[in-house]
Amino acid sequence: MLLDRIGTKWTSMAIKALSEAAPDELRFSALRRRMPGISQKMLSVTLQNLTRDGLVARRVEPSVPPGVYYALTDLGLSLEVPLGSLRAWAEEHMHAIELNNRRADSLDQPGRPASRVAADDQGSV
Repeated sequence: MLLDRIGTKWTSMAIKALSEAAPDELRFSALRRRMPGISQKMLSVTLQNLTRDGLVARRVEPSVPPGVYYALTDLGLSLEVPLGSLRAWAEEHMHAIELNNRRADSLDQPGRPASRVAADDQGSV
C-alpha cells in the first residue's frame, strides 16, 4: 500500500519540488506552478495524503485568504534520495521501455506471427 502511494507520478514530483525548496516552505500555488500538468484537486489530494503519512508538514497562516504552506518533514526529506534514484533510472531507461512497449503492441496486430517477431527481436534492445 505504501509503495502504491509513494510510487505515483504526482507524489514523486511533489517530493522533488519540496526538496528543491527545502528548508523553505512553498505555498500551494507556488508548488502547483512547479508541477506542470497537475490539477488543483490532484495536488490537494496528493498533499493531504503526504501530510497524513507524515512526509509533508502543512502550515496555515491566518490571513484573508489564508496562506497555506507546505514543507517536507525529515521523513519526507529521507524519501527524496530513493525517489531521485528511481526518477534517474526511469529517465535513463525510458527509451528502452517505450521500444519494448511498441514491440509488444506489434505482437497484438493480426497477421504477424508472435514467434517470428520474438525471434527477429532477440538480442536487440
